[in-house]
Amino acid sequence: MQEIITLLSFSPILIPITFIFGLLVGSFLNVVIYRLPVMMHNDWRIQCHEFLELETAEIEEDINLSKPGSRCPNCKTAIRFYQNIPVISYLFLKGRCAQCGVSIPIRYPLIEAFTGLCSAIAAWRFGFGFELPFALLLTWSLIALSFIDIDEQLLPDSITLPLLWLGLLLSLFPVFADSHSSIIGAISGYLILWTVYQLFKLFTGKEGMGYGDFKLLALFGAWLGWQYLHIIILLSSVVGALLGIAMIVFGKHDKSKPIPFGPYLAAAGWLALLWGQQLNELFLISIQ
Repeated sequence: MQEIITLLSFSPILIPITFIFGLLVGSFLNVVIYRLPVMMHNDWRIQCHEFLELETAEIEEDINLSKPGSRCPNCKTAIRFYQNIPVISYLFLKGRCAQCGVSIPIRYPLIEAFTGLCSAIAAWRFGFGFELPFALLLTWSLIALSFIDIDEQLLPDSITLPLLWLGLLLSLFPVFADSHSSIIGAISGYLILWTVYQLFKLFTGKEGMGYGDFKLLALFGAWLGWQYLHIIILLSSVVGALLGIAMIVFGKHDKSKPIPFGPYLAAAGWLALLWGQQLNELFLISIQ
């Protein structure tokens, strides 16, 4: 056992193993990104029908995260295990279903590769230790949240709230932040964006962001402490503004269609997780 731990502690071994494991997790995240919103819509429809005492609601698709197995969305043919190897199967099948030949969206292997890359970076940053598994869990969750928000304008409570509580729990040890910083960070993270939301609504009569964004910043406050909230807000706001303008100017994005803020918060929070102290130091130097 000690030999395995020693071997994994060696970066040239740990990083490739984490990358490969990240690819496998990325394949599962594709399932979560597609199925979780469908499950939420089904649940909302059923609850609405029960509340209004209507007939049993017809659900979009009877699925959960484990059933049914992976299948082609066009011909419904089950995908065999050797056709579901992250990235490799997509390249081998030339991006098409083996049965009907319909094109498979490129986003699936890209999400797998992106998850593997982010996992490898986290392994490189933290090394083999107590912090790494939690950093990986947060990394994978942020990827799922970001793409769900891009697709559906949703940041599911079923992901954000357990992570928020986990961040508070980790502060007892502490892993990334002490309890004092974590509790204040969670409260401050929520209240900062809630206040911005209320002020924006007061002056414009419109909702500038969703409640999921408040919870996501509270999550980062719980994990990292209040000391990194300003960096997360600054980075996410600058990147969000620049990309939003670029999408409208060059991508012909409809100005009336909201741009999700969650992915920018997630990216900024992930950078703060990895290099928060360095980013804080750069910020202090820049304002002096």
